Amino acid sequence: MCEGEKTEPHYFGEIRQEHRLATANVQVWPSAFGTQPLQVVEYAEQMFREGDRRKGIPPKAFDHVCAVFDRDDHVTYHQALAKADSLNYKLKNDSGERVPFQAIASVPCFELWLLLHFEDIHAPIHRDEIYARLTHHLPEYDKGQRGYWAATKDWLERAVARAEIRAAATTPYDGTEPYTGVHKLILLLVHLKD
Repeated sequence: MCEGEKTEPHYFGEIRQEHRLATANVQVWPSAFGTQPLQVVEYAEQMFREGDRRKGIPPKAFDHVCAVFDRDDHVTYHQALAKADSLNYKLKNDSGERVPFQAIASVPCFELWLLLHFEDIHAPIHRDEIYARLTHHLPEYDKGQRGYWAATKDWLERAVARAEIRAAATTPYDGTEPYTGVHKLILLLVHLKD
């Protein structure tokens, strides 16, 4: 489940398509409850518990749940992290297995992940500065557009290494230092068929 309505769903959807991950196995949705991080986590929990008949998803038919959201200036950011932690391996799926329920947070925003493909970031940075720097590397960058997986995947290894350096220096709980957990979801997806 994603906070963003287009950017993140397009990005993860492109990974799913390239790696031929069937929609029966991997599905990406924007939150129907709103864009506050807690709303994203709550929507993910409801989708897990109740499913969605319109989307053909039965209740508890998940092996892994991820809630993707940004720090930005959201007032429910820390609540969302705590809620996701409280659900992690607590919910059982229709096979009776405990399910990972992960918050995939970015501080300050998802675009930090994209920028890490091109630059090291070590100090707090505002999302406007991230957008400005990102357009130096991806001149046509605009939120909601498609094609950013294809435009950045050649530098994936570098971005993962940089994200891991940030994760060793801080956590999403800090909420001010640059951080992204997107690499964890990317690695999960690209190695899913393994």
